[in-house]
Amino acid sequence: MVLERASHQAFFGISALVFAASAALTIVWYASMTAMGEMSMPGGWTMSMAWMRMPGQTWSGAASSFLGMWVVMMVAMMLPSLVPMLWRYRRAIDRTGATRLGRLTALVGVGYFFVWIGFGMAAFPLGVTLAAVEMQRPALARAVPIAIGVVVLIAGFFQFTVWKAHHLACCRKAPGRGRTLPADAGTAWRHGLRLGLQCSRCCGSLMAISLVIGVMDLRAMALVAAAITVERLAPAGERIAQAIGAVAVAAGLFLIARAAGLG
Repeated sequence: MVLERASHQAFFGISALVFAASAALTIVWYASMTAMGEMSMPGGWTMSMAWMRMPGQTWSGAASSFLGMWVVMMVAMMLPSLVPMLWRYRRAIDRTGATRLGRLTALVGVGYFFVWIGFGMAAFPLGVTLAAVEMQRPALARAVPIAIGVVVLIAGFFQFTVWKAHHLACCRKAPGRGRTLPADAGTAWRHGLRLGLQCSRCCGSLMAISLVIGVMDLRAMALVAAAITVERLAPAGERIAQAIGAVAVAAGLFLIARAAGLG
C-alpha cells in the first residue's frame, strides 16, 4: 500500500515537472521568436518566423528547429488532458506489471506524442509552402484574414457534430472497458498510439485554430489548451464542447466581419 501510494505520488510529481519544464521552454521559445520579429503582409496581418528559414540555416535545420518547438509546445498543451488518461491506464494495467508501471506509463506517453509529432512533420512543409505562396501573391495574402475567420468558424461548428461527441467520449472513458490490460511494452505502445489518434480526431479542429491564429501565439495556445482540457475533464464534457463551439463560431464571424471591413 505504501509503495503504491509512493508510485502514485511519483507519477503526479513527474507529470507536474514535465509540464512546468515544457511550459517554460515554450515561453522561452516564444520570446526568442518574438525578438526576431514578424513579417508584415498585405491585408494587415503578420507572418510568423516559424515558417521561414533563418539566414545561414539549412531547410533540414529549420525543420528540426520547428519540430523541436512543436514537441515542446504539444507537451505543454496536451499533458494536462493526457494525465487523466495515463492515470486510467495505470489503474487498468495487470497488477503483475506493477514493478514496470512507470516505464510502461512513459511508453504510453511517448506513443501518444509520437502521433502529434507526425502532425508536426506534416504541418511544417505545408506551412512553409503556404508562406512562400502568400509572399509571392499579394492578392492571396490579402485573403488570409478572412480565411482565418473561416477556419475558426468551421472549427466552431465541428464542436456540435456527432463525430466530435463520439471521439470526445472515447477520450474520456477508461481503457479496456473494464478489462485488465496486459503489462507489456507492445500493449503500452499501441495504447499510446490509440490515445494519440483518438485525441487528434477529437481536438484536431481546436488545434487548427491554434495553427491559423499563430503557431507560437501564447494566448491562442493557452486558450486552446484550456478548452481541450476542460471538455475532457468537466463532468458535462459534451455540453462544454458545444459551449466552446459557440464561442468559436462567434469569434469566426467576428474575424470575418473585421477582415471584410464590416466590424
